[in-house]
Amino acid sequence: MNKTIKYTDGEIGNINIIEDFLPSPEELVFKEENTKITISLTKETVDFFKEEAKKHHTQYQKMIRNLLDVYVAKQSHQ
Repeated sequence: MNKTIKYTDGEIGNINIIEDFLPSPEELVFKEENTKITISLTKETVDFFKEEAKKHHTQYQKMIRNLLDVYVAKQSHQ
C-alpha cells in the first residue's frame, strides 16, 4: 500500500493562504481580570481539552479560556 510521492518544482494546484491568527506565547499572559461563569460543554469537547492539557502540562480551563480570548480578539478587529 505504499504510494510513490512525486515531487515537483511546478504548480501544485489551487491553494489558499490563511493568515496566521494564533497568538505568540507572550500574548497568552493574562492581562485582564477574569469573571467566573458556569457553562455546559459537550463531554467530547471537555475530554478533548483534558487530553490536550495533559499532553502540554497545563490546565484545560486555561486552554479553553485562551481559545475564547483569541476568538474575541480576532472578531473585535474585523
